[in-house]
Amino acid sequence: MVYSVPQILQCYAQGYFLMAEADGKTLNWYSTERRAIVPLDQRFRYPKSLQRVLNQKRFTPDINRSFEAVVDGCADRETTWISPQLKEIYMRLHRAGYAHSFETWQGDQLAGGFLGICLGGVFIGESMFYRIPEGSKAAMVMLVEHLRSRGFTIFDAQILNPHLARFGAFEIDKAVYEATLYEAIQNPCQFD
Repeated sequence: MVYSVPQILQCYAQGYFLMAEADGKTLNWYSTERRAIVPLDQRFRYPKSLQRVLNQKRFTPDINRSFEAVVDGCADRETTWISPQLKEIYMRLHRAGYAHSFETWQGDQLAGGFLGICLGGVFIGESMFYRIPEGSKAAMVMLVEHLRSRGFTIFDAQILNPHLARFGAFEIDKAVYEATLYEAIQNPCQFD
Protein backbone atom coordinates (compact mmCIF):
# COMPACT_ATOMS: atom_id res chain seq x y z
CA MET A 1 0.00 0.00 0.00
CA VAL A 2 1.20 3.51 -0.79
CA TYR A 3 0.71 6.01 2.02
CA SER A 4 0.50 9.76 1.48
CA VAL A 5 2.54 12.08 3.69
CA PRO A 6 -0.62 13.35 5.50
CA GLN A 7 -1.73 9.74 6.19
CA ILE A 8 1.70 8.87 7.57
CA LEU A 9 1.81 11.94 9.80
CA GLN A 10 -1.71 11.26 11.08
CA CYS A 11 -0.69 7.73 12.14
CA TYR A 12 2.46 8.99 13.88
CA ALA A 13 0.35 11.66 15.62
CA GLN A 14 -1.84 8.85 17.00
CA GLY A 15 1.16 7.00 18.44
CA TYR A 16 1.87 4.48 15.67
CA PHE A 17 5.16 3.84 13.87
CA LEU A 18 6.05 1.94 10.69
CA MET A 19 8.24 -1.15 10.49
CA ALA A 20 8.94 -3.59 7.68
CA GLU A 21 8.28 -7.27 8.25
CA ALA A 22 11.00 -9.90 7.97
CA ASP A 23 10.13 -10.45 4.30
CA GLY A 24 11.36 -6.90 3.61
CA LYS A 25 8.28 -6.17 1.49
CA THR A 26 5.40 -5.73 3.90
CA LEU A 27 5.06 -2.59 6.03
CA ASN A 28 2.88 -2.52 9.11
CA TRP A 29 1.90 0.06 11.68
CA TYR A 30 2.80 -0.71 15.29
CA SER A 31 2.05 0.69 18.69
CA THR A 32 3.26 -0.52 22.07
CA GLU A 33 1.53 -0.76 25.44
CA ARG A 34 4.55 0.96 26.98
CA ARG A 35 6.49 3.64 25.14
CA ALA A 36 10.18 4.46 25.62
CA ILE A 37 10.97 8.11 26.29
CA VAL A 38 14.40 9.73 26.43
CA PRO A 39 14.13 12.45 29.08
CA LEU A 40 14.84 16.03 28.07
CA ASP A 41 15.22 17.14 31.69
CA GLN A 42 17.64 16.37 34.53
CA ARG A 43 16.84 12.64 34.29
CA PHE A 44 18.93 12.43 31.10
CA ARG A 45 22.36 11.00 31.90
CA TYR A 46 25.36 9.44 30.22
CA PRO A 47 28.62 7.73 31.19
CA LYS A 48 31.54 9.83 32.43
CA SER A 49 33.72 8.26 29.76
CA LEU A 50 31.44 9.85 27.16
CA GLN A 51 31.87 13.24 28.83
CA ARG A 52 35.62 12.93 28.18
CA VAL A 53 34.90 12.22 24.50
CA LEU A 54 32.64 15.28 24.31
CA ASN A 55 35.23 17.46 26.07
CA GLN A 56 37.81 16.41 23.47
CA LYS A 57 35.47 17.71 20.75
CA ARG A 58 36.12 14.66 18.57
CA PHE A 59 32.74 15.05 16.87
CA THR A 60 30.96 17.95 15.21
CA PRO A 61 27.15 17.90 15.03
CA ASP A 62 25.15 18.66 11.90
CA ILE A 63 21.55 18.41 10.75
CA ASN A 64 20.39 16.91 7.44
CA ARG A 65 23.87 17.22 5.93
CA SER A 66 23.68 13.64 4.70
CA PHE A 67 20.13 12.47 5.36
CA GLU A 68 20.18 9.59 2.89
CA ALA A 69 23.48 8.28 4.27
CA VAL A 70 21.99 8.27 7.78
CA VAL A 71 18.95 6.31 6.54
CA ASP A 72 21.30 3.85 4.82
CA GLY A 73 23.45 3.59 7.96
CA CYS A 74 20.40 2.87 10.11
CA ALA A 75 19.24 0.17 7.67
CA ASP A 76 22.68 -1.44 7.33
CA ARG A 77 22.41 -4.25 9.85
CA GLU A 78 21.87 -7.97 9.79
CA THR A 79 18.20 -7.71 10.73
CA THR A 80 16.52 -4.46 9.76
CA TRP A 81 13.01 -3.05 9.83
CA ILE A 82 14.01 -0.36 7.31
CA SER A 83 13.07 -1.80 3.93
CA PRO A 84 13.55 -0.05 0.57
CA GLN A 85 9.89 1.01 0.72
CA LEU A 86 10.36 2.48 4.19
CA LYS A 87 13.52 4.29 3.01
CA GLU A 88 11.42 5.91 0.29
CA ILE A 89 8.83 6.97 2.87
CA TYR A 90 11.57 8.57 4.98
CA MET A 91 12.82 10.41 1.88
CA ARG A 92 9.30 11.72 1.17
CA LEU A 93 8.91 12.83 4.78
CA HIS A 94 12.33 14.50 4.59
CA ARG A 95 11.42 16.39 1.42
CA ALA A 96 8.19 17.51 3.14
CA GLY A 97 10.20 18.79 6.14
CA TYR A 98 9.21 16.18 8.75
CA ALA A 99 12.02 13.59 8.72
CA HIS A 100 15.48 14.70 9.79
CA SER A 101 18.91 13.36 10.49
CA PHE A 102 21.00 14.54 13.41
CA GLU A 103 24.59 13.62 12.66
CA THR A 104 28.02 13.57 14.20
CA TRP A 105 31.03 14.09 11.96
CA GLN A 106 34.72 13.51 12.46
CA GLY A 107 36.30 15.80 9.90
CA ASP A 108 34.56 14.92 6.63
CA GLN A 109 33.59 11.40 7.78
CA LEU A 110 30.06 10.64 8.99
CA ALA A 111 30.60 9.15 12.47
CA GLY A 112 27.01 8.36 13.44
CA GLY A 113 23.59 9.78 13.85
CA PHE A 114 19.86 9.60 14.38
CA LEU A 115 16.95 9.34 12.02
CA GLY A 116 13.76 10.90 13.36
CA ILE A 117 10.41 12.42 12.56
CA CYS A 118 9.33 15.75 14.03
CA LEU A 119 5.74 16.65 14.82
CA GLY A 120 5.43 19.93 16.71
CA GLY A 121 7.43 19.50 19.92
CA VAL A 122 7.94 15.76 19.46
CA PHE A 123 11.05 14.08 18.07
CA ILE A 124 10.25 10.46 17.20
CA GLY A 125 13.54 8.61 17.06
CA GLU A 126 13.25 5.98 14.36
CA SER A 127 16.78 4.60 14.46
CA MET A 128 20.42 5.37 15.14
CA PHE A 129 23.79 4.06 13.93
CA TYR A 130 27.50 4.66 14.12
CA ARG A 131 30.51 4.15 11.88
CA ILE A 132 33.10 5.48 14.34
CA PRO A 133 33.02 4.29 17.97
CA GLU A 134 31.17 6.72 20.24
CA GLY A 135 29.67 8.48 17.19
CA SER A 136 26.05 7.65 18.00
CA LYS A 137 26.51 8.12 21.76
CA ALA A 138 27.91 11.60 21.19
CA ALA A 139 25.01 12.24 18.80
CA MET A 140 22.55 11.26 21.55
CA VAL A 141 23.95 13.85 23.97
CA MET A 142 24.16 16.55 21.31
CA LEU A 143 20.66 15.74 20.05
CA VAL A 144 19.16 16.05 23.53
CA GLU A 145 20.91 19.43 23.93
CA HIS A 146 19.57 20.49 20.53
CA LEU A 147 16.00 19.40 21.33
CA ARG A 148 16.13 21.26 24.66
CA SER A 149 17.37 24.43 22.96
CA ARG A 150 14.51 24.24 20.43
CA GLY A 151 11.79 23.75 23.07
CA PHE A 152 10.92 20.12 22.27
CA THR A 153 9.07 18.33 25.06
CA ILE A 154 9.13 14.67 23.95
CA PHE A 155 11.94 12.49 22.61
CA ASP A 156 10.09 9.30 21.72
CA ALA A 157 12.44 6.31 21.41
CA GLN A 158 9.56 3.87 20.77
CA ILE A 159 11.02 0.69 22.33
CA LEU A 160 13.27 0.59 25.39
CA ASN A 161 16.56 -1.28 25.22
CA PRO A 162 19.58 -1.42 27.57
CA HIS A 163 21.51 1.13 25.49
CA LEU A 164 18.75 3.74 25.82
CA ALA A 165 18.28 2.94 29.50
CA ARG A 166 21.92 3.96 30.10
CA PHE A 167 20.89 7.47 29.06
CA GLY A 168 17.95 7.55 31.47
CA ALA A 169 15.26 6.41 29.01
CA PHE A 170 12.15 5.06 30.69
CA GLU A 171 8.75 3.69 29.71
CA ILE A 172 5.31 5.23 30.11
CA ASP A 173 1.90 3.64 29.60
CA LYS A 174 0.23 3.98 26.22
CA ALA A 175 -2.62 6.18 27.53
CA VAL A 176 -0.16 8.60 29.18
CA TYR A 177 1.97 8.64 26.04
CA GLU A 178 -0.98 9.41 23.77
CA ALA A 179 -2.19 12.29 25.96
CA THR A 180 1.34 13.72 26.25
CA LEU A 181 1.89 13.25 22.51
CA TYR A 182 -1.27 15.18 21.62
CA GLU A 183 -0.21 18.07 23.85
CA ALA A 184 3.37 18.14 22.57
CA ILE A 185 2.34 18.12 18.90
CA GLN A 186 0.60 21.47 19.50
CA ASN A 187 3.98 23.00 20.41
CA PRO A 188 5.35 24.68 17.24
CA CYS A 189 9.05 23.72 17.33
CA GLN A 190 11.54 23.95 14.47
CA PHE A 191 14.14 21.18 14.31
CA ASP A 192 16.60 22.76 11.89
